[in-house]
Amino acid sequence: MRSPAATALAVLTLLTASACASHPAPGADDVVKAATRKLTDDCLTRQGLSPASDRQRVADALFGTGRAELSLRLPTGYTVRAHTDGCLAAAQRRLYGDQDRWFHTSVVVNNLQPEAARTGRPLSEVRAAHRAELTEWRRLRARALTRATALLEGGGITRPSTTHPKGNQ
Repeated sequence: MRSPAATALAVLTLLTASACASHPAPGADDVVKAATRKLTDDCLTRQGLSPASDRQRVADALFGTGRAELSLRLPTGYTVRAHTDGCLAAAQRRLYGDQDRWFHTSVVVNNLQPEAARTGRPLSEVRAAHRAELTEWRRLRARALTRATALLEGGGITRPSTTHPKGNQ
């Protein structure tokens, strides 16, 4: 876990580099990752956790505890699970708006290649079969990029009006 000052420095470096003509602007992945990192670092700091804190406490605060509430069985036979509590889940809700929807679509989209390999179908056919998930993934990703950009530029983002199923994060 980075300190808030280190996170701020990394974000400033990212934004400054994007303003220079000789440097390409950061990609969407980099912007969303930087915002996610800022949100998770801030969340951990609010809980009194630092890099020197017990690793298990940091992992529990970051990833959540107890039984995973989100679960999706893939055509490959694997089941992917995630928690709805923890700093990472809170960051996903703030950036994507709907953590459950993001979890479902991102797991499907991130596993298209393995599904094609498992089923022996061309990737283009698998992608066509998951057109709705790909469209939703793009919509949620665009929303996250907009919110991440606002957060990193100092404009902040408003908190969602819905509460978390396990309580406030």
